[in-house]
Amino acid sequence: MSSRFLPTFTDPLVPRALLSVSDKTGVVDLATRLAALGWDLLSTGGTARALREAGLTVQDVADVTGFPEMLDGRVKTLHPVVHGGLLARRDVPEHMAALAEHGIGTIDLVCVNLYPFRETVAKPGVTDEHAIENIDIGGPSMLRSAAKNHAAVWVLVDPADYARVLDVIGDGGDDQALRRLLAEKVYAHTSSYDAAIAQWFAGRREEPFPDTLPLAFTKQQSLRYGENPSQRAAFYVEGSGRGLGALVQKGGKELSFNNLLDLEGAMLATEPFGSEPCCAIIKHTTPCGLAIGTDALDAYKRALACDPVSAFGSVIAFTVPVDEAAAEAISSLFVECIVAPSFSEAAVEILGRKKNLRVLEGTADWRAGDMDYKRVRGGVLVQDRLVVPALDTGWEVVTTRKPGPAEERDLRFAWRAVASVKSNAIVLARDGATIGIGAGQMSRVDASFLAVHKAKLAGHETGGSALGSDAFFPFRDGIDQAAGAGVTCIVQPGGSVRDAEVIAAANDHGIAMVFTGQRLFRH
Repeated sequence: MSSRFLPTFTDPLVPRALLSVSDKTGVVDLATRLAALGWDLLSTGGTARALREAGLTVQDVADVTGFPEMLDGRVKTLHPVVHGGLLARRDVPEHMAALAEHGIGTIDLVCVNLYPFRETVAKPGVTDEHAIENIDIGGPSMLRSAAKNHAAVWVLVDPADYARVLDVIGDGGDDQALRRLLAEKVYAHTSSYDAAIAQWFAGRREEPFPDTLPLAFTKQQSLRYGENPSQRAAFYVEGSGRGLGALVQKGGKELSFNNLLDLEGAMLATEPFGSEPCCAIIKHTTPCGLAIGTDALDAYKRALACDPVSAFGSVIAFTVPVDEAAAEAISSLFVECIVAPSFSEAAVEILGRKKNLRVLEGTADWRAGDMDYKRVRGGVLVQDRLVVPALDTGWEVVTTRKPGPAEERDLRFAWRAVASVKSNAIVLARDGATIGIGAGQMSRVDASFLAVHKAKLAGHETGGSALGSDAFFPFRDGIDQAAGAGVTCIVQPGGSVRDAEVIAAANDHGIAMVFTGQRLFRH
């Protein structure tokens, strides 16, 4: 085999860089500075064109390998001349002799980023053929080769690293710690890239749970600490621009670990209400108040009335834009975070007066087909995400008395509200607002007691309220307790071996009760 390196590339003292990027951010400046430092430049396709247009001298990889790009660009860098130049150990004489024998020059820096697979498949209507054509083969291969030989080859996958590598090269130094860090970033990047491809393929199979679950998360930010100051923490996001990572912070100090947990609880609470004006006030990931209203201000006031004491230091979520009036009302309460689809300029200014209040804008929607993950020691539990139907499809009235129109509205609200409350969960509701919430109790009768107790503490009249339960009542005692508080209608999944006893208790008290057939546990 003979190579087609130009004469200047046969000089072992001249360092060489191979640049082939999809994201061309900063690549012209990188190449310009390398050329100024005496480096020769190799490149391919659009990157080579961009560098030449900037006035730089670039040699095509095809001229080096002696083999043209083929198969619509699928094959261009998969060649021994490229990978030999990357993988040869400079400290092993046999390696260097093999390069000399075959006329292969070393490559001392690789700058590659990959076809935008995630961005491609995220577009509506993308075909399978187009998605597959955006699976990069040569790029990951070069990155992995260079990273394996990082002791001799600089490897760049992130434009944020260009400047510090140039600084080291410009000073004539060699930072092995930085080289190892860059190699680590490469393998994390290619692993994440492969995971995204595997997830895309998995999404096209009938069985939703593959034998191997590839997950890849990118660090969005370091956090001051975790749930407690003694715990280190960071926030990682799956993909880019998704979920909580897509929220835009409009003001306030840095988000904390617990802020993010509560934000998840807040958006979970408002999600079943769609675009209906809704406000959720969250403490320790569960609502202490939830209401719908005519607008953001009305929903906030009604949610706050459920438990104004617990709302201190809360996280608040809205399904509708926050205007000046709502912002003024919220600013009188100590709040950790507020999230809404948007804020008026006046609202941002008002909320910005509280320097510690984090203001976040966006919707953080789930993506179609997303799974719900829960961490356990040594593993991950994976399930479909819970969807709470907005309508009462499939509900069954199981008692003698049927709910009236106003009770039906309260039952629909109570059912959507209880879905975000920690189990065992009971909510009392009236006129589209919670008036009492019993969360995270060891027994359902305790949750019922707590909901009534909290309602009375806040001065609410429990008579005539609706009760929502996230799971069935195992005994009639919970119904008897609800009746004692004046509850007139109940919505629950049903399914207990003692359903007949529970229904009889409701009939004894004249309570209208509906079975939904769906459990809403939230552990």
